[in-house]
Amino acid sequence: MEYGLVALWLAAYLSIGALSLPVTAALFSGVRGCGAALAIPVGLVVITVVGYLVGHLAFGLPALVAGCVVLAAASARLPGIDRHVWRSYAEVAAVFAVAFLFLISIRAVSPAIAPLPISAGEKFLDYGLVRSLLRADTLPPEDMWFAGEAVRYYYGGQMLTALMATLTGTEPRYAYNLGLAGGYAALVTAAYGLAGSIAAEHGASRRIAAAVGAFFVGVAGNLHTAVQGIAWVLPGIEAGSWTPSEFHYWDASRIVDGTINEFPLFAWLNGDLHAHMLTTPFTLLVAALCYSYWRTPEAERGRRVSLLLATAPVAGVLAITNTWDFPVAGGVVFLTVAFAPSDPATLLPKRIGKWLPKRDSAAIEEGRRDGIALGIAAVVLVCGGLLVAPFWLGSASTRSVGLFPPRSDLWPLLLVHGGFLLLVVPYLARRLVDRGDRAVAAGAVVVVAGALAWAVGAAALALFGPLLIAAWLLLRERADVGFETVLIVAGLGLVLIPEFAYVVEPHLQGTDLERMNTVFKAYFQLWVLWAPAAGVVAARLLAPSGAPEGGLSGSFGGLRWRHVGAAVVCVAIVSTGLYAGLAVPAHFGNEPIGADGATLDGEAYVASTYSEEAAAIAWLDERSGQPTIVTAAPGGYRWEPADGEGASAPASLTGIPTVLGWMHEEQYRGSEPYEQRRDDVTTIYEGEPERQSELLDRYGVEYVYVGPAERASYELSIEEHPRLTATFERGDVVVYEVG
Repeated sequence: MEYGLVALWLAAYLSIGALSLPVTAALFSGVRGCGAALAIPVGLVVITVVGYLVGHLAFGLPALVAGCVVLAAASARLPGIDRHVWRSYAEVAAVFAVAFLFLISIRAVSPAIAPLPISAGEKFLDYGLVRSLLRADTLPPEDMWFAGEAVRYYYGGQMLTALMATLTGTEPRYAYNLGLAGGYAALVTAAYGLAGSIAAEHGASRRIAAAVGAFFVGVAGNLHTAVQGIAWVLPGIEAGSWTPSEFHYWDASRIVDGTINEFPLFAWLNGDLHAHMLTTPFTLLVAALCYSYWRTPEAERGRRVSLLLATAPVAGVLAITNTWDFPVAGGVVFLTVAFAPSDPATLLPKRIGKWLPKRDSAAIEEGRRDGIALGIAAVVLVCGGLLVAPFWLGSASTRSVGLFPPRSDLWPLLLVHGGFLLLVVPYLARRLVDRGDRAVAAGAVVVVAGALAWAVGAAALALFGPLLIAAWLLLRERADVGFETVLIVAGLGLVLIPEFAYVVEPHLQGTDLERMNTVFKAYFQLWVLWAPAAGVVAARLLAPSGAPEGGLSGSFGGLRWRHVGAAVVCVAIVSTGLYAGLAVPAHFGNEPIGADGATLDGEAYVASTYSEEAAAIAWLDERSGQPTIVTAAPGGYRWEPADGEGASAPASLTGIPTVLGWMHEEQYRGSEPYEQRRDDVTTIYEGEPERQSELLDRYGVEYVYVGPAERASYELSIEEHPRLTATFERGDVVVYEVG
């Protein structure tokens, strides 16, 4: 086990956070505990944005140094921090260290950066991006699966991992798993701090809220495992063939038909260094900045404007890291500005704001606030988008929007989101009832809305629509709710959007999987936003009621509300924690492939399982720069050749671009360019010498790779080509240099 690297990376993350403390103290002044918990994400945002911009001139060490210098200069210009801030950061550092070391222990028993049959997911994509970035002199990097062209994918998270590897002098085979641990720990501490701060505003227990928020974002799973367990335990209920001994961590991620329903613990157990995971601390940073805006008095207009502008670079990081999450930042800003205690019109120049005074009509006032908030959110996104303009001009790929995809059924929705609903429903219901005489009218609106949605077969709208209406009404009337309800509303929007619209994936169009990625990305961010809200809700359910006895706030069927709240919180924690209770021990039962004990070496399995190819790949990895190779195409989600597919292993494990790699390139670039290259690769391996030479020159191929996938996929003629010289041979694997 590489204990020295673990200590080095932990120290690096905590040092970045410490360096950021003056900045976060300024951003989150008056918001207890939030600044310290978001210090590491703030520092990482600065390093990412500056590194990205400078990287277009010179990537690597110059980009890293520039990012660190800007962060240090920003902190140096601000006042020093007092001992209270350092004490808060010491608490946060302890939470970060626990989360970091927990994930390190997870990855150390399953470190392999591999496709099927060893592992599942998109590790070759993620690792290939890290490797390509570490070879790149400037951004964007050359696409390791489409030689000669810049990458067409969001790569900000992998870029940050590459910069951290440069900062610590770490080999990429270790940096992959260390970067995973850093992202997880930053997410957990962000949820910890945000939940605790919001709860403290309400007078509820900060520590309970923080702990529950961290639990939901870092440990909790959906209700799939709990329902299986109940069916297995209770007599008379058919449990099928499932028993705890047959538990598999993967099953809980495929609940709603035709979609992916990941949650954080599943994602980090699976171990992809993937975009939707790496944005999560920054999503909560947007939420925290919005919360700081929420707490800022209306009279402090300059500070409120500054806080909104501070969300722009974070939105830019979301865009280059996982573009799906870019609009989420705008949505959270919109809801914050629309519902904050301060009038959104006061953000506008006085000559404009004076024409938009508050209105007596509730409907007109709603439209006024929402319209202004929408415009401000759009401005924030435009500023964030302009900050990373090179991404939109080069690396981003385009997608259209489709409408009215297949709908979700009620039971799968309850399984996926029920853990949060256990807390949110009684929380909102209690406050609706507390509205007194108006509760009947509000309740009627909620019930009628749900009934209408159910009547038209829209299960999601029937389940979540009434909650959205209730939360919206409570926020507008400030009925004992706060920023946690903004996060609840944001999550409700994310769960409802995929029922009406989705991002079109051409290769999935017309199938039952057409909204797969939309649900996947929306539900994951929903989980991230709801986790700190769940922490606040739990703390408030457990808090003694300040309302008079007699109503729902004081008692419930003769029991004090606090006792009911305690029961609800316990059920929610136990039912969502059962997944971790089975998944984590099962994971620790693994033995690292290719290593004698725990290790963070993601490539350790290669030498033991594919020894001949491992030697060839290591030889290629020693080549400097980014020479072009050709390998079997297309690559697929497996290492062994199957159905004419390889795994793009030489490109993915070195960052050296191949003429055509994994099948994702068809999504990024369209069918025609993809099929053309696929035909050209076939010709290179099987064609006539003259045509082979023409294609080798066209693509600038320097090395031709011939291994198991190539021998299984083609009737090889390339090995007899007069321009080729065998420069590496090991068993059936030969690497030819093109003369």
